[in-house]
Amino acid sequence: MSFADTASSAGQGQDRAKLFETLIRTTHAQAFQLAYRLTGSRTDAEDLVQEAFLRAYRFFHRYDETLPFTSWLYRIMVNAHIDHVRRSGRLKTSSLDEPHPETGGGWDLPDESASPERLLLEGAMEAEIQDGLANMTPDFRIAVLLADLEGMSYEEVAQIMRTSIGTVRSRIHRGRKQLRRHLLAKCPEKYEKLCEVL
Repeated sequence: MSFADTASSAGQGQDRAKLFETLIRTTHAQAFQLAYRLTGSRTDAEDLVQEAFLRAYRFFHRYDETLPFTSWLYRIMVNAHIDHVRRSGRLKTSSLDEPHPETGGGWDLPDESASPERLLLEGAMEAEIQDGLANMTPDFRIAVLLADLEGMSYEEVAQIMRTSIGTVRSRIHRGRKQLRRHLLAKCPEKYEKLCEVL
């Protein structure tokens, strides 16, 4: 490889790095909202976004610029979320009523009730709906979020979830049924009209 080739590839590397930074900046809020809807927790959403961005950076050389960046990023995020859900079954959990295992004292938990992100998301999605999403089967929740809240086509959802369009349709249908049941059980008078559409 000549010096000119080396300089050219270094320039392309810098251009790709700038492109990555720009794409991350423009999609961060959207990615956080999806992560929050997937996890139901601000802290878990921040962790999921960070993991997705790290994976995206690591594999950015595979990104095809002719395709929407959000679809590619969402696929990474969904895979990271699924990995976390699978691992979480093997993680040891502790009760907040018991002393902290490392310090022996109480648990120090931040008060996130007034955080701007939480207020924004709660304004955009009522607690009952978020609770309903949190109680859905993970594959159904992902399909419903991508199709109904992100407005993606069944083809895009199938590509992100790496499954067939028929499976996506089934997951969306069954996910909507789970959400409908949850909302009607919690607040039937409030969600009766909405559930007719679901």
